[in-house]
Formats: sequence, C-alpha cells, structure tokens
Amino acid sequence: MKKRIRTIGILGLGLLLFGLCSFLYLNRGLEAKILSAQLNCLPLEEGHFTNFDSLPKHIFGIGLAYAGHINETASEFNTSQDPPVFQKAVNSITQTASSVAIPTHNQLLQAIEEMELGLSKQIEADHPDLPALLDYEVELAFVLLEDITAESLQQDDYAPPVGFFIANDLSARSIAILGEGQANRYDYWGISKSFSGFTPASQRVWIPSEFRANAIPCIQLQTIVNGELRQNQNTSDLIYTPLQMLQAIQRKYPDLALKKGDWVLTGTPGGVILSTPRWLVRLANGLNMDRLDKLNNKVSESSATQFLKPGDRVITKGVGLGQVSVSIIAGEN
Repeated sequence: MKKRIRTIGILGLGLLLFGLCSFLYLNRGLEAKILSAQLNCLPLEEGHFTNFDSLPKHIFGIGLAYAGHINETASEFNTSQDPPVFQKAVNSITQTASSVAIPTHNQLLQAIEEMELGLSKQIEADHPDLPALLDYEVELAFVLLEDITAESLQQDDYAPPVGFFIANDLSARSIAILGEGQANRYDYWGISKSFSGFTPASQRVWIPSEFRANAIPCIQLQTIVNGELRQNQNTSDLIYTPLQMLQAIQRKYPDLALKKGDWVLTGTPGGVILSTPRWLVRLANGLNMDRLDKLNNKVSESSATQFLKPGDRVITKGVGLGQVSVSIIAGEN
C-alpha cells in the first residue's frame, strides 16, 4: 500500500513538473530583444500648428510599433522583417467631438464578404449576433507635406517632410481575428479599421521648423475611457523611425506612389482592450486552432464585455500636440 502511494506521489510530482516546464516554455520571451529606435526628439516650441489643406488620398497604418503592444497581443517580433503595414479607407476620417457608431451585424458581414467571398455565410451560421469587439488605439500620426520618391527613401539620412497630429485608430477586432493564419493577414486589419468614423483625428497638424532625420515630437500618448486612463506612453519608445515606416510602406505597395497629403498612423502603445497571454497563443497554435476557433474563444471570453459599448466616451491625446474625443453609439441597420 505504501509503495502504491509512493508511486502515485511520484507520478503526480512528475506531472506537476511537466506542467510547470510546459507553461514556462510556452510563456518564454521573444528571441529578439525589442529596442526603441534611435530617434531625434523635436521640441514643440520649434514648430507651428496649421490646418489640414485637404483630405488624404491614402491612409497607411503601421502595426506593432511599441514593445508593450507586441507583448499584450502575444505577437512575434523579427528585427529582419518590416512591421505590419495596411491601408485604411479615407471615409473613416472624422473630427473630434463626433459620434462613432459600432458596426452592425450586417455591416460586419458585408465587410467580411468583401474581404473574402463566402466567409460571411460561415460566420453568420456560427455567430448570428457577431459583436464588433470595438477597441481604441491612440497614435502619433504624420502627414506628407511633399510627394516622396522611392529614390529618396533609399537615403539613410533622408528627413521626410512631414507634419504630426493625433489619431484614434479604432478597430473591430472580430474582423482582425479572421486574418489569423492568412497570407494577407494585415489586410484584414485594414478592413477592421475602415468603418465610418474609425479614424478620428485632431483638427490641426504640427509642422517642425526644420526637418531632421529620424525625428518626431517625443510626447506622452494617452487614452482615457469614461475618465479612466487606459494608455499612457511616450512616443520616444517607438521601435521604427518615420523613414523606416515609409520604406516599409513602399515595399508593401511598390506600385503606389507616396503623395503629398497622405497620412501614416505610426502604431499604438500597450493598453488596448484586446490582450492575450503569450502562452495561450502558443498553445492554440500548437493545437492547430484555426481562425474561426480563435474568434469563437475571443467572443465567448468574459473579457469580451470590456470592449467599447454605446455611451462610452473615448479621449485620445498627445500631450501638447492635440486630442480627439468621440462618443460611441449603437449602429443602425
């Protein structure tokens, strides 16, 4: 009897150690260390504010540009690869103090179908009440003040002529999740961020007195939801320079010229609603869970109730540069 109890104890200890080692392995850090870019900080007193001349022809987004956001989304990071790049619809632009409607079920399905023929029927069957999972993203953004050539982007010391402003890169995470495992994953991100009103932007743009290589205004970015501070980080922690971002855009869209007036949203710090432990993501990948399984899990999680809902007021600001406030309302079919 004692021998049997001892055997059971050893087996139990072995299983415990195996479980602990498995967890530590799944929760291991990234192979590449995430370092901030070597940026030149521009004092706001060395520049001036002006109004936008016109709407852009293109809005480009950069993803995973801060270590905190990479970690909270359990994303991989490779120093030899470009950051995620996507486009947003220009009609997603809205002004501060606007009301932004959560996309309806039908609007979500329509966007999914336009992205991938036939997928909306499967989503509708599994999720007759698919939520948008609306999330915020405060971002430093810049506007091109001149056309930019591919030749200019090849110069390591090139200082792009840009002006800076603040934007909120609102996102329907339920659509973004459907890009998991797809070759065009980041195009799903763009679709998830292209609904009407999903790019609230500050009213004025700040232009530095002198354009310098790898230079940005080093300011504190903040998101406040219903009076609660959710995001709070300095832009000096960006891991890509404006030049590197423009180079990545040019490589992603080689046939698309970078024109005066185009916008670039430079990525968001940590503190968004969407957050997944790294060990859980690796476990799901190890079990070969597909994007539909991942969507099912995220929708069913208790944390899904934390996403933005009607009545929420969201303020995104860059201290000294500007702020944008929007009120979230229910969408109408």
